[in-house]
Amino acid sequence: MEDKVADVAIVGAGVIGLAHAYMAARQGLKVVIFDKDDFAVGASVRNFGLIWPIGQDPSVGLKYAMRSRTHWVEVAAKAGFWINQNGSLHVAHHQDEWDVMDEFMSKNRNELFDIQLLSAASTLQKSEVVRSKGLRGSLWSATECTVNPREAIRRIPLWLQEKYGVVLKFGQKVKEIALPKINTSKESWKVGKVFICNGADFQSLYPAAFEAQNLVKCSLQMMKASIGGEQDLIGPSLCGGLTLRHYTSFKNCKSLASLSDRFDRENPLFKKHGIHVLVSQHANGDITIGDSHHYNSTVEPFNDNFIDELILKYLHTFTSFNNLNLKEHWQGVYAKHESEVFCRVEADHGVTIVNGFGDAGMTLSFGVAEESIAKML
Repeated sequence: MEDKVADVAIVGAGVIGLAHAYMAARQGLKVVIFDKDDFAVGASVRNFGLIWPIGQDPSVGLKYAMRSRTHWVEVAAKAGFWINQNGSLHVAHHQDEWDVMDEFMSKNRNELFDIQLLSAASTLQKSEVVRSKGLRGSLWSATECTVNPREAIRRIPLWLQEKYGVVLKFGQKVKEIALPKINTSKESWKVGKVFICNGADFQSLYPAAFEAQNLVKCSLQMMKASIGGEQDLIGPSLCGGLTLRHYTSFKNCKSLASLSDRFDRENPLFKKHGIHVLVSQHANGDITIGDSHHYNSTVEPFNDNFIDELILKYLHTFTSFNNLNLKEHWQGVYAKHESEVFCRVEADHGVTIVNGFGDAGMTLSFGVAEESIAKML
């Protein structure tokens, strides 16, 4: 039986793999996607669904994020899935939070960020669910978008198949790569180039190459809730002061040290469990709430109710949800590079690993993939 043939093979049907498949297919290349599962079940469907340029370092990740945002909007329109260009609010209920936002604004006026400091009254006009008591104001950013990751990550491969003839091989584990041959659990292909976008699965292919990249696994806890009643729409995606010390975009703000010290005094468990709190909302009105961060080479599979309670307790310090009805709890696991925004390395001739995005996979995916395919061509 003759080998099947493609120009480019993608290993992994999460958002990074799908983005690389899209960028290759739109160049007229024949693409095949392999995934060991019958559908994507990893980090790409266990997240907020946020495209989050506001969190990216202007010197490294921001340009990727903004290119990626452009592609997300275009792909959503063409593939037919929901996207909300709703922006984000970092809300301040303490002076040190406002100080960080003010400093960030002054440092980044000429960057790609589309940001503005809002008064308390203007903040409440953007979102009625922000807690009004003690509110000092907010940092508004217009660039953030929201998708439902479970919908988008299921729809994109089908659209790639329909639009570009991308071959989908779900339920096929890639066992061996020796170009031009790639062997799966079911068949053999002849391909010119391979991109390995397999997330937290470091062991299956090129484990030595992964080991050399200083990648670590991160587990996180998240929840979904309905809010009901009169609070149907939250407006922008929301976060509080803890998020200011989570994302690299704020790391050069000198005022961040005072904010971080206060949180450590008030509740050191936030840092111990890597907690910051974001809220996103999908088209059906449900909100996604998270998250915590625990880093290790092997992930404990057990969620801790105490951590969920910490997240929810902090949520209520900056929001005023009246009827929060928890519907789901889950654990996400992703790969993160210890020092770089992501890693893209040649594991073998013609075989490229693209991985280690941490919590920025949705945000950076299409921008990085665009560059990967341009380099290949």
